[in-house]
Formats: sequence, C-alpha cells, structure tokens
Amino acid sequence: MTCRLLKSSNLFLSWRSAARGVIRRRRLMLRKLTSRPSALTNVVRSLLTPHAAHARAPTRLAAPMTSAMISSSATPVSRAAQARPTSRRGVAAARRSTRAFAASGGSFPAGDMSPHAELAVSSSPVTEDAANAAAADMVVFSVCEEDCAKLAADDAVFEGIAPGLGALIKELVDEKEFKGKAGSTAFTRVPKATGLPFRHVGLVGVGDPAKTATSPEVWIGFGREAAKAAREAKCSSLYLRKYWMGDTAETFRTKAASIVLGAHLGSSADLRFKSKPEPSTLKTVTVSSPADADAASVAAALAEGAATAAGVTLTKQLVAAPPNVVTPTALAETATAIAAAFPETMSVKILEEAECRAMGMGAYLGVAEASDEPPKFIHLTYTPLGSENASSLKKVAVVGKGLTFDSGGYNIKAGAGSMIEMMKFDMGGAGATLGAARTVAELAPKGVQAHFIVASCENMIGSRGLRPGDILTASNGKTIEVNNTDAEGRLTLADAIVYAEKTAGAEKIVDVATLTGAIIVGLGPEVAGMFTPDDELAASLEAAAGSAGEPFWRMPVRESYWKACGMESDYADMKNTGSRGGGAITAALFLQKYVEKDTTKWAHLDIAGPVWDDKKGGATGFGAATLAKWIEGQGSE
Repeated sequence: MTCRLLKSSNLFLSWRSAARGVIRRRRLMLRKLTSRPSALTNVVRSLLTPHAAHARAPTRLAAPMTSAMISSSATPVSRAAQARPTSRRGVAAARRSTRAFAASGGSFPAGDMSPHAELAVSSSPVTEDAANAAAADMVVFSVCEEDCAKLAADDAVFEGIAPGLGALIKELVDEKEFKGKAGSTAFTRVPKATGLPFRHVGLVGVGDPAKTATSPEVWIGFGREAAKAAREAKCSSLYLRKYWMGDTAETFRTKAASIVLGAHLGSSADLRFKSKPEPSTLKTVTVSSPADADAASVAAALAEGAATAAGVTLTKQLVAAPPNVVTPTALAETATAIAAAFPETMSVKILEEAECRAMGMGAYLGVAEASDEPPKFIHLTYTPLGSENASSLKKVAVVGKGLTFDSGGYNIKAGAGSMIEMMKFDMGGAGATLGAARTVAELAPKGVQAHFIVASCENMIGSRGLRPGDILTASNGKTIEVNNTDAEGRLTLADAIVYAEKTAGAEKIVDVATLTGAIIVGLGPEVAGMFTPDDELAASLEAAAGSAGEPFWRMPVRESYWKACGMESDYADMKNTGSRGGGAITAALFLQKYVEKDTTKWAHLDIAGPVWDDKKGGATGFGAATLAKWIEGQGSE
C-alpha cells in the first residue's frame, strides 16, 4: 500500500510540475501579445485584467437622447448617415483602402480603355476575294443550313477564291457532320499538298436564314468564333467571308457591325492575372463586303463595331477581375479614365463618403458601413459637342449597381449554392454602365445628355455593419426596415435613383443590376428581366436590346404584390424584402418607390442571369451594348 501511495504521490507531483510549466508558458505568451500594438491587445488585456471589459467605452455608443431630440419633428437620419463612431483607441475610425494590390504584391489593371488597340479591322470588296484569302493565315466562311446542304466539291464560291478549296470544304463538312446550325463550327489545318495559300480554313454556321438572317447574336458569333479560332491557332491574319453576299446595303451594314464586334471580342483572352501571359498573335482582320457596298456606310459599321467592342470588353474585364482589384476606388478610377480619354464630351464627379452623408444617403451608406474600403459615388456625364444650350438636350440616366463584393452581411451567403466566391460579379450593373459610357463617348451621339451613376461600395460584416432589424433613411426621407442584409443592392440603388432624378435632372432613368436570384429562377441564365410600367420606354429598350443581340424579357410591375408579398412595415415606410414568391417583382417595386415625379420614366433591368456564363469563359459583358444603343436612340427620337 505504501509503495502504491508513493507512486501515486510521484505521479501527482510530476503532473503538477508539468501543469505549472504550461501555465507559465501561456502567461508569457499572453504578456508578449499585450505588448504588441495590435487589435488583439484589447482582447487579451480584457482576459488578464479583471473587470476590464466593463471599463472599456462602448464602440457603438450613441449620443445621449435629449427631450429636444425626442420632440424634434426633423426628418430622421439613419445611423449610417451620422458621424462615424470612435475606435477602441479613441481615434476616429478612418476609411482606408486595404486591398489596392493583389495578393502577389503586384498591381493589376481593373480594365483597359483601349483593349483592342493592336488589332486592325478593315473591309474589302468581294471582288478581291482571291487576293484577300491569299494574304491571310486563316479564311473563315459563314454558312447557313440551306447552303450547307447543297455544298459540292466544285462549289463556285469556293473555287472562285482558290482552286481546290471546294473539295477541301466538302471533305470538312462530311467529316465533321457540319450542318450549318447557328453557332456550330468546323475548322481544319490546310494540308500543304493542296497548294492553297492559307494555312487554316473554317466554317461557322448561321442557322436557318428565315430566322437568323438579321439576328445580331448569330453574326456576333460568326466574328467571335472565327477570331477565337485564329487566335488559338496563332494566326496573325484572318479573312472573314459571308458565303451568301446578296444583302441590301442597310442589312449588310447591320451584319458588318455585329461581325466586327464579334471579331474584336474573340481576338484576345483575359490574361491579366497570369504570371506569364501569352500575347495574342492576331493583328489583322479583313471582312468581305458586297461589290457595290457604300464605302462610308461600311466604314461607319466598322467604327460602330469597334466602339461597342471597347465598351463590352471593359465591362467583361471589370466583372471578371477579383474584388481585391476592382474595389469602389478602382471603379471611380475607371470612370475618371473614361473622362480623361474623352475630355471634350465626358466629365466626372466622385462623391466621397462625407458628401454622401451631407446629402442624407443613409440607405447607401448603411450598406457601406462595415467595409474598410471607402465608398465611391460616381457621376459620369456625357454631353455632345456643340451643345451650348444643355436644356435643349434630352436627359437620360443609367444607374448601375456597384457592389464590388457582396458577403451578404449578417445574412451571410453560406452553404452550397450560395455563390459567395462569385460575388465579385455583383457589380455587373456598374460594369455595364461604365462599358456603355465608354462606347457612347466614342460614338458621340447627338441630341442627348447621358448621366452614368454608380453608388459603389462593399457589403461586408463587422462591428459597424448593417444589422437585420436596422431602420435606414434614404436621401428622399423614406425609411426602410432592413429585414435582410443580403438584399443590399436595392438600398444603394435607391439613393442613386433619387440622385439621378433630383440632382442630374434625368427625364428617363434605367437602372441595371445583378439584383435577384429570383430572376434566374424565372428566366434562366441567358435572358435578363425588364421591368417598367411605361410601354414607350419598354419598346425603346427592346429595340436597343434587339440591335445589340442581348435577350430581355419584359416582366410585370404588379402593384398588388407590394402588400401581398409583405413589403409593408409596421415600423418604417417599407421593408427591403418581402416573401420568397415574386422576389424579382417586389425588388422592382421597391426601386420604383424612389422615383418621385410622375413625368419621370423609369425601367429596371435585372441582369443576374446572363452577366456570367462559365461555358462562354465567365464574364459576358452583358448589358453594355444594349444601354449604349438605347442612349444613342434617345438622341435621334
């Protein structure tokens, strides 16, 4: 028994000695931590010092409420619009840009003002077919289903370009079972034994001519697929030839603009973030034109296609870039760069947080509150040359949602299908807005003044962040009960729409946003939703979308859904979300509340579906071309 007791005593002493050693090491580690000037210091000290937590001043302590405040009839001001609280160190919590550089330490461009500067696109009459084909590394033809079914080895069109080409094309069609369906392709390397002067040849299907004869989507696809194939084959020159050349002058002009747009889009890949990017080898593209085509008309088509491509590519780059590169500051710098590139017609104003607070933008600033990235309110204005009397111009505004990253806030995006890793594209509306501005600046339409407005910020989580249950006050005095912090985009758009109407003086406002998942449920990944109570505005947007080759579907703006779907609040003027059903419609109804005048026409474009397509390489640039076409059309009305 004595031996057992001694053994137990020794074991206890050994355990106690080890435990004391662990305690000493932990205390030493905590003392070292408290000596460091870091945010962790206060937490560690509160653990080591009794009652320290109770001695600290609260970080979100509001000013004392006085009887004068209680009885005041002044418009309520949201927490976000008040002065920023002090930090734990007693110093005002200043905004700072923490992600100006990517993780590698190098800086990357948010977007390129002239992404296709090294590509030369021209047109040449079909009478020069043989010479143009001989000078190209790759020759690509557009072929419809009807013509494809009749192709023979001695086809006159192909043989007229180069003897032996007809037999090669026929073999390619048979081998690939090519039918000419819209979007289908067939490419091959030309064997040296054929003696043909070019190294590659290809076909792109344009479908049933009765359905796709003038469809921009089809002709954009022709140019894009051909240029992409030429780039991947490391060709330096490309010749694009429509198999059938019987178009009228106006029809060919429309097709040519689409073909050129597609050729620009397919000519390069986004390699900004590769450590060893390979530059595109494709330098020249020649588009065949009818022998009797008007040279000025064709030149205008080429210029239109190039300008549209610049805007669409800028949109794609902004949407594709990671959120540590495209910040609110980066979007503001992009707008500034557009204004600098076109100083005669473009001007820009960037409102900082203090200016937005002075204007009472509590809804917008409430969303921005938790982020260390400073919010940037962007107002870019296009005014055509020779417009001394601006009051005679039609005034329109495009308002883009600019959430450069959306965590969801306290209603955090979590779990499978939340897509939090893709929330860099939640500024797709802002991307389309700036892309449209880039195109409009180059095309310079007459008779219209266009305002491009973006309330840009991040939706993050933090001690200053927006909480479910908070009530915000927008710049028009309306109050909003926030029942879901992940419905933040409409809060930023609310203040931006008020600004567009009251400050910019816009008579027509179109907001564009990746606003709801509900629109994807309803329309799928390829079609965007259009909401407006005005038939005339809807018709003009549909015409612009048709010309741009971007599909939209008009959705109902049903007033009864406001109450039926739970948008009314017992404590504020409204909630920011309603029931699950009809979510895209209630989001549109929410935005409509911020258009004050009956004479102001308004539309909402929800582009959440088509803004991104993994099958097409990610960011699509959707919306920029439609908005540019719409603005151009407003000047000619």
